[in-house]
Amino acid sequence: MPIVDMKGMLDHAYCNGYAIGAFDVVSLDFLTGIMSAAERCRSPVILSLAESHFEHFDFELLMSAVERAAQRATVPVAIHLDHGMSIESAVRSISLGCNGVMVDASNRPFEENVALTLGVVQMARGCGVPVEGELGYVPGVEGEDAERHPGELVYTTVPEAKAYVQRTGIDFLAISIGTVHGRMKGEPNLNYARLQEINEALRIPLVLHGGTGLADEQYSRLIANGISKINYYTALADVSGHRIQQNAKRGEQGYTALVNGTADVISQEAERCMRLWGAAGRADEILKDCDPWAPVEHLIIYNADASEQQVRDMMAEGQRVLSRIPGVRAVFTGNAVQEAARYRFTWLVRFCHPAVIDSYREHPDHVAFADNHFRPVAGDRISIDYQGVEARGTLADKDKGIRRSA
Repeated sequence: MPIVDMKGMLDHAYCNGYAIGAFDVVSLDFLTGIMSAAERCRSPVILSLAESHFEHFDFELLMSAVERAAQRATVPVAIHLDHGMSIESAVRSISLGCNGVMVDASNRPFEENVALTLGVVQMARGCGVPVEGELGYVPGVEGEDAERHPGELVYTTVPEAKAYVQRTGIDFLAISIGTVHGRMKGEPNLNYARLQEINEALRIPLVLHGGTGLADEQYSRLIANGISKINYYTALADVSGHRIQQNAKRGEQGYTALVNGTADVISQEAERCMRLWGAAGRADEILKDCDPWAPVEHLIIYNADASEQQVRDMMAEGQRVLSRIPGVRAVFTGNAVQEAARYRFTWLVRFCHPAVIDSYREHPDHVAFADNHFRPVAGDRISIDYQGVEARGTLADKDKGIRRSA
């Protein structure tokens, strides 16, 4: 806590007429600046990591820092995969701690977009993770000029939006109504009438990509017509880049001297957005109304009717197979330290969400491993699912029941 359910967070924003910023994180300076802004103005926040940025950082390492920052926050936080390109990237992001994913197949034909999005939704449902899809084409790339990534803007249509949502079951829809990713060239021609029609037809939280460069009044009109999540990166990249340039002009040298103050200017810009979009001061409401995002520990203790080597081989195979199942964050196997222990061996499988209890049990890879490798040698076993609160050095769990099955 306070990582919270992202669907609950955005449903609250949609029903109460404000928007939550999804700020792309590309470094610890961005993470520090965004979180300090959210804490200062008591705003919910979405920490977003875009697959298009993965070339600039180690996703797994940065996710560890993002998750830790969210866990120690006092405001509600969601962690989101932005512009995921495949079901594999969605599975990986969930296993690393994302509790919201976006699949971006907007550049594909409609039927291909539906098929890929539906596959991600079906997988993510078993993990308790909401999904954002995109329909229409928003040109450009995060943090770069739209003209460097040309392509004609394609507005989202109401009939396709209705069909897309009905056929995929997505939780949020990113739409194209005139913005671009990156720095905008000229004045945006926002189609408010189209946005209103889409909002009235769907009644789900809508997402604005290409949030940089709009006027205050434009944001207000967008939010009034269903925009509940605003993706924001380019302006943060620009203010931090400007700060580095200022440091260099003053004669600063070396990495730490050049980036000095970048977290501060990122924080100032993020706070400006949080206040402008109406999210400031909403933290306590969401903490009260939304479910916390808490992992489940699936614990098995057992004795094995097999040799030590056979048990080790079975554990190794289980770690290989089970760790790939969607929603499984970690697989730990071990031997009892005390020789006289009632049970000699253990599995501890961490699920990202209680929904995984069922999807994991029914997953064909788990069923095959349990039937062919585990159950034949582990007849004497106890299986327990725990959910609780994790702290450094302490695990306070609440027993959720005992099941005598693998």
